[in-house]
Amino acid sequence: MAEGKTESPGPKKRGPYISSITSRSVNLMIRGVVLFFIGVFLALVLNLLQIQRNVTLFPPDVIASIFSSAWWVPPCCGTASAVIGLLYPCIDRHLGEPHKFKREWSSVMRCVAVFVGINHASAKVDFDNNIQLSLTLAALSIGLWWTFDRSRSGFGLGVGIAFLATLVTQLLVYNGVYQYTSPDFLYVRSWLPCIFFAGGITMGNIGRQLAMK
Repeated sequence: MAEGKTESPGPKKRGPYISSITSRSVNLMIRGVVLFFIGVFLALVLNLLQIQRNVTLFPPDVIASIFSSAWWVPPCCGTASAVIGLLYPCIDRHLGEPHKFKREWSSVMRCVAVFVGINHASAKVDFDNNIQLSLTLAALSIGLWWTFDRSRSGFGLGVGIAFLATLVTQLLVYNGVYQYTSPDFLYVRSWLPCIFFAGGITMGNIGRQLAMK
């Protein structure tokens, strides 16, 4: 009597572009490198918007251009992006609630576009006062989370990231590393937490997509 063939399960896919990598450590490293370079690229683009708006003022002896000055900003943003992008799927697995909301690259790209748009609004749109600007960006950032995430873990991590990033920024400004024009909240701009929150959600979505099985 012929025995039925039983197909052995293949290796688990860990991402849309690195699904053939079965080693967890190698897979993690590749995703981290990808997230790092995405963070560096976004940092250069968004920082250029802020400089054009004259929101960020680096010391003249430190900065001559966006690429030659403040060399530490893009690497720091890239490192933070890698940590955030790897942390989000890790938290999802730990909580036993895999993120399955709109998990496709087109949605991720739209999320990135909205994030860049929020930064563009903070740099280009004129508001009557900083309170109005902060409330508007807060609404846009929460709208970004609701549209592309809607997870409690994503919201909690976004708030935590916003708090820590704002605190670090305050320490850097306080120590004279760089400064903001017309700071209105403990040496920095009051709308920065909204930008950091939206950035955390965006990098989290990218990291989740890269880790998709």
